[in-house]
Amino acid sequence: MISRISGAVAALLGLVILYFGCKLALVGGTPFYVIMGLGLTISGILLMLRRQAGLWIYALTLVLTFIWTVYEVGFDKWQWIPRGALITFLGIWLALPFVVRGLKDRPAKLWSPALSNGPFVLRAVIAVIVVLGVVSWFMDPIMLKGDLAPQQTASADASTDPSGVAYPADDWVAYGGTNLGQRYSALNDINTDTVKNLKVAWEYHTGDLRQADQDSGEYTFEATPIKVNGLLYFCTPHNIVEALQPETGKLVWKFDPMMERDSQYQHQTCRGVSYNDSTGYVAPAGTDPEKAQAIADAVAECPRRIIATSVDARLYAMNADTGALCETFGDQGFVDLKAQMPNLERATYQETSAPLVTEDLAILGSAIADNYYENNPSGVIRAYDVRTGDVVWKFDAGKPEDTSPLEPGELYEPNSAVAWTQLSADENLGMVYIPFGNKSPDQVGVFRSEEDQRFVDALAALDLKTGRLIWTFQTSYHDLWDRDNPSQPVLMTLPHDGEDVPSVVLPTKGGNVWVLDRRDGKPVLPVNEMKVSTETDIPNENLSPIQPMSSLSFTPAPLKESDMWGVTPIDQMVCRTTFRSNRYDGNPFTPPTIDGSIVWPGNIGVFNWGSVSVDPVNKWMIATPQFLPYVYHLVPRPEDDLDKRMFSSGGAGGESKPGNENLGGPYAVSIKHMESPVLALPCNTPPWGVRVGVDLTTGKTAWKYRNGTVAGEKIAGVKFPIPFEMGMLAHGGLLTTAGGVAFSGAALDDTIRGYDMKTGNTLWKHHLPAGGQATPMTYRGEDGKQYIVIAAGGHGSLGTTPGDSVIAYMLD
Repeated sequence: MISRISGAVAALLGLVILYFGCKLALVGGTPFYVIMGLGLTISGILLMLRRQAGLWIYALTLVLTFIWTVYEVGFDKWQWIPRGALITFLGIWLALPFVVRGLKDRPAKLWSPALSNGPFVLRAVIAVIVVLGVVSWFMDPIMLKGDLAPQQTASADASTDPSGVAYPADDWVAYGGTNLGQRYSALNDINTDTVKNLKVAWEYHTGDLRQADQDSGEYTFEATPIKVNGLLYFCTPHNIVEALQPETGKLVWKFDPMMERDSQYQHQTCRGVSYNDSTGYVAPAGTDPEKAQAIADAVAECPRRIIATSVDARLYAMNADTGALCETFGDQGFVDLKAQMPNLERATYQETSAPLVTEDLAILGSAIADNYYENNPSGVIRAYDVRTGDVVWKFDAGKPEDTSPLEPGELYEPNSAVAWTQLSADENLGMVYIPFGNKSPDQVGVFRSEEDQRFVDALAALDLKTGRLIWTFQTSYHDLWDRDNPSQPVLMTLPHDGEDVPSVVLPTKGGNVWVLDRRDGKPVLPVNEMKVSTETDIPNENLSPIQPMSSLSFTPAPLKESDMWGVTPIDQMVCRTTFRSNRYDGNPFTPPTIDGSIVWPGNIGVFNWGSVSVDPVNKWMIATPQFLPYVYHLVPRPEDDLDKRMFSSGGAGGESKPGNENLGGPYAVSIKHMESPVLALPCNTPPWGVRVGVDLTTGKTAWKYRNGTVAGEKIAGVKFPIPFEMGMLAHGGLLTTAGGVAFSGAALDDTIRGYDMKTGNTLWKHHLPAGGQATPMTYRGEDGKQYIVIAAGGHGSLGTTPGDSVIAYMLD
C-alpha cells in the first residue's frame, strides 16, 4: 500500500510538472521540465503497479536533472533547490526499505550492486547527489574575498575632512553625520577588537505605532537621530520630535505637530530632523531694519533650534533646549509648504526627508506621490531663512533661470522634476547638491519638454546663497523606469590625475555609482555609454538610443531564463514562463509596454534612500546593493475619459491596487514584483542583497558577500525559522567608523550587524525587536563612552516586524 501511495504522489507531481513544463516550452522556454515530468509520471505509474523499474526510472530522472542543473547553474547550491530539492527528497522516501518491500518484483537483496536492482541504483544516485550537495554548500560563486588596503597617507587620528568640516565624533550634527553625507565617525573605541563586547545600553519606546484605519500601509520608522547640544533628537513616523538624554535614553521633551493623518499617503515616514545654533547671531550690516529686528526676536526666542518637516507638508522650528515651538518662525512656528503650490490633490504632496540646514538656510525638496495623477504639484527646491522661515530663494526645474521668491498670487511650475531625498552641501565651496528624480508619470514620457528632460534624473549643483544653477550631470536619459536619484550625495576628497579632487559620490537606483568632481560635475571615474533599443508600442514615445553607465557600477548582469528561482519546480517554471512572456531586452533599459516588460533592476533600486557610507580617510565605500525585478504593464485609458479608473479598486486619490492610475493621463500603470505565485518569493535567484567594500581610488570592489538571512521571512504566510544567509534586501543605510567597523540593521531579518570594513566579515550581531530599516549613528556621551544607536520600527511595505524602539549599544 505504501509503495502504491508513494507512486501516486510521484505520478501526480510528474503530471503537475509536465503541465507547467509544457506551458513553459510553448513560450520558448527550456523543454527539460517536460522530460522531468514524463520521467516522474512513468516512474510513479510503475510504482503504483509495484514494479521496481519505477525506482530505476526515478534514478535516471534524478541523474538527468542533476546533469542539467550543473549545466545551467554550476555549483550554486541555492539554484539547485528549485531544480532538484523536491524530487531528491521524494527519492529518499522512495528508497526507504518499507517502501521498497511493497514492490512485487523487489530483488532478494535490496543492497545488491546490480544495475537491474532499482533500489540500489536509486540509493547510489541519491548518495552521490547528497555528497555533491555537501561540497556545494562550501562553494559560493557570489562571494568575493579580499581586503581593502588602508591609504598610506591616512592618519589614524585624522579628524577633519579636507573640505574643512570636522568628522563627527562626540556629536552627530546632521542626518549624514555632517552635510557632507558621509555617514562616518572618527570615533574608534568600538573597533574590530572590541565590537564583540557591545551590549544594549538602553531602549526607548516612542509609543508611536500605526493605526490601520488612519495611516498609510507604508508606515516606516526610518529616522536617523542627531546628537548635538547635549541631547539626542529624532522624529517618529507621525513627525513627533523627541529629545532624549544620550546616555540613558530618558525623555527630555517631545513636540507633536499634530500631523494630518491620511491612509493614502504613499510614504509615511520621517527620516530625520536638523539643528541650527544661532547663539549670538546678529544680522549683517545693511539688513533692512524690520528684518533685522525679526531676526533678533527669533534668535532671542530660540537661540538653538530643531528644524523639522512633516508628511502633511509643513516646515516647523522648536527650541532645541525645551521643545517649545519657535513662534517667530513662519506663522506661529510653521511654514505651509503647500502655499502657492499648483495641482494639489489629496495626499499628493509630502515631506519625508530632513531639511538640509546650513548656517543661515533650511533647504528642502519634496516628495510627490508617484503615478497618482498625470498633473502634479511642483518639484521646486526652496531655501528658507533658518531663523524667520522666509523664502530666500527657489530653484524650480520648470523655470530654472528665475531663483527669486514668488510674488503673492504666483504659483510654482507644475509637474517639474522632484528631489525627494536628502540633500548635501559643501559650505566651503558654497554649493548645495540636489539629486533630482523622475518626472511623474514615471513610465510615460510623451509630454516631457526639453527643459523637463534636462533635469530628470540629474544631479544639480546650486549656488548655496542664491540658488543659481552651476552645473548638472544626468544619470539616465528619458527615464521610463522610475530611476530616481534616491540617495543623498556623498562628498569626499579623492585622488585623480595626481591631485586631490573634491568629489561627489552618487549611488542610483540603476546601480551606477557616479563619482564626479563636485566643482564642475566632470567625471572622476570613467563614464561610458550603452546602446539600447528604441522600439516601443507607445505612440510618440521618443526613447533615447543610448544610456550612460559608470565604470563603478552594481547594475546586475542581464537576466536569463536560467536565473529564475523558486523553492519548488512549479514556482520556478511559472517564473520562467513570466520571463519568456514579457519583453526583456537584456539590459536595464527595457521600455515599459502595453504587453508587459521586465524591468531589471526594478524601481526599488539597487540603491535607494539609504545611500552608501564611506571612510573618507582610507577612501573606502561600504554599500549594500539589492536586486529585484519588476513587471510593468501600461494600461491604455479611453481618449474620451482620461479620469476613468482602470483598476478594480482605489481610494479617493490616484493610487489603487493592483496598479497606479495616473488619472488624467492616457495610461495607467501596473507595477508588480516579479515573484513566484505559490510562495511569493522573488523570481530572480538569490542573493537579493549583498554587501560590498570598494576602493574609491581605483573603483575596484575588494570584497562581496551575501547580506542577511531568510530567518523571519514569510513563506506562504509562515515565518521561516532557519537563518540561511541567502542575501536579503537592505532597505536603509550604513554607518562607518574609524574603528574599522561598519554597522547596518537594514536587512529584512531584524538584526543589526557590525562588519569588518577591511574584509567584510561579520564581527557582531544583535537581534532587534523590530525591523531596522533606518541608518545607525554614533556619538560619545558625557560619560566618555561611545554609543551606537538605531531606530527599529519596521517597514510596512517590506513586511518587517513593526515596532517603536530606539536602541543604544555600548561596550560591556
